[in-house]
Amino acid sequence: MKCNINGKEYSYNSNITDNEQIRISFNELAQKTFGLNFENWENSYIPHVLLDNKHVVANVSVNIIDTVWQNQRKSYIQLGTIMTDIEYRNKGLARLLINKILEEWKDKCDAVYLFANDSVLDFYPKFGFVEAIEYQSEMPIYKTQGVVKKLDMSLPQDRELLLSKYSQSNPFSALPMIDNVGLLMFYCSQFMNNNIYYIEKCDAIVIAEYEDDSLLCFDIFCNNDKDMCDILSIMAIESTKNVVFGFTPKSAYNYKISRLNKKNTTLFVLSSKENVFAHNQLMFPLLSHA
Repeated sequence: MKCNINGKEYSYNSNITDNEQIRISFNELAQKTFGLNFENWENSYIPHVLLDNKHVVANVSVNIIDTVWQNQRKSYIQLGTIMTDIEYRNKGLARLLINKILEEWKDKCDAVYLFANDSVLDFYPKFGFVEAIEYQSEMPIYKTQGVVKKLDMSLPQDRELLLSKYSQSNPFSALPMIDNVGLLMFYCSQFMNNNIYYIEKCDAIVIAEYEDDSLLCFDIFCNNDKDMCDILSIMAIESTKNVVFGFTPKSAYNYKISRLNKKNTTLFVLSSKENVFAHNQLMFPLLSHA
C-alpha cells in the first residue's frame, strides 16, 4: 500500500513475515537502532513498516500480550520496536504508523500500551495515551538449603524444560504473561541466557540475577501448588537479604512497595481502553517489555 507523507511516497506493509527481503531490511534497521535481532519472531509479534523503495525506514511493532487480571483472561497490545532511520526522522513516519495501528487494533483488544524513552514523553499523548505509574515490590529473604541448577539454553533438554514449566505460567504474579513463547525466548536466548535456574525440589524455573545483597527475580514458572517463599529461599545465596520482584506478586504478603523509577522508561496506556494501573499498584513484568 502506497502512502504519501509530505510529498514523498512510501510503501506501507504490515505483513512481512514471508517477505525475506523486507525482513532482512527490518533487521538491519533494528540492529542499527537497538543492536537487536528480531529474526526469530512468532505470530504474536507483528511489525508495521514503511519502506523507501526496498528499504525499511520506519517501524512500529504490535505485540499481542495475553495476560490474566483478577481471574479474567485479557488481550493487550503493546507497541514496541518503535524506530525510524536517522535520515527519515521528524517527518511524520511514526505518527502515520501509530495512527494506522490504533485504527486497526484498538477494537480488537482490552488495552493498548507502550514504554517511551524520556526524549518523546510529549509525543504519545497526542494519540490519546496517558502516563501510568508502575510500582515494584520487594521483601526480605533468608537462605535455605536446596539444589539450584543453572540451565544452558544451548542444550535442547534445558530449553524443553523451560518451555514445559513456562506453559504452567507464573502462579504468583498478579498480571502474568501467558502464551508468548516468542517473547520469552527472545529474552532467554539473549539477555537472560545466563540467568535461568531450575529448582528440582520445587519443580520450578526461576529467572533471576544476583546483585549485591539482592536477588532480582524476573519470573517464576511452576504449578500453582508451590510456595513462592520456599522457592526464593532456595534461590538465595548467603549474602542475599532481600528479593526485588520483576513482576507484581498477587498474594497479600507484607511487601515493601515503591514507585518504579526506571531510567528512560515511562509506561503509557491508551486512555480510551482498560487501564488497570489507574487504581492498582502494579507493574508489567520486566520480561514482557518488547
